[in-house]
Amino acid sequence: MHGPASPGWLLVALCAATGAYCLLRMRSRVEEQRRAAGGEALMGFGMAAMAVPATVFTPPSWAWPGYAVVFGAAALHALWAARADAHHLHHLVGTSAMVYMAVAMAASPGHHHGTGGSGLPLVTGALLLYFAGYVLLSGARLLPAGAGTTTGRWGDRPELARACRLSMGIGMVAMLLTL
Repeated sequence: MHGPASPGWLLVALCAATGAYCLLRMRSRVEEQRRAAGGEALMGFGMAAMAVPATVFTPPSWAWPGYAVVFGAAALHALWAARADAHHLHHLVGTSAMVYMAVAMAASPGHHHGTGGSGLPLVTGALLLYFAGYVLLSGARLLPAGAGTTTGRWGDRPELARACRLSMGIGMVAMLLTL
């Protein structure tokens, strides 16, 4: 799933920073922020781990099934949470995409990253369309939110949460493109 080293490291940095900010959001006084932040932190750190360039670290053969199990459990949690809040449907798609990428990498010969052709073109294309649309929609939602909406606490700033979701969507598009 990994391409050249420089873009890979940029993706690692983006996803890790997003995961770190989501951990900070878990301390928010706003319940809505706390509720979504844990799953988003898991996604951010999981995406960062999966994006480490293969020239630096090739995961052991058990890592890909491990990713599939962790994100499969997160997908079940998102499915359960979607009963009360439709936002969790996006988490369900995201965690399912992570399971799909982990399974595709585990099934690829030799577990090589960035070689292309690891996944099913129809599923990969559908996920690319979904996340590209999500990125465009998230970017449009971010624009009007930035004017005068600061609260002073980093964990309670909805515009930063939207920016994190946007960056994770961009990261997901980049990861799917290299699958």
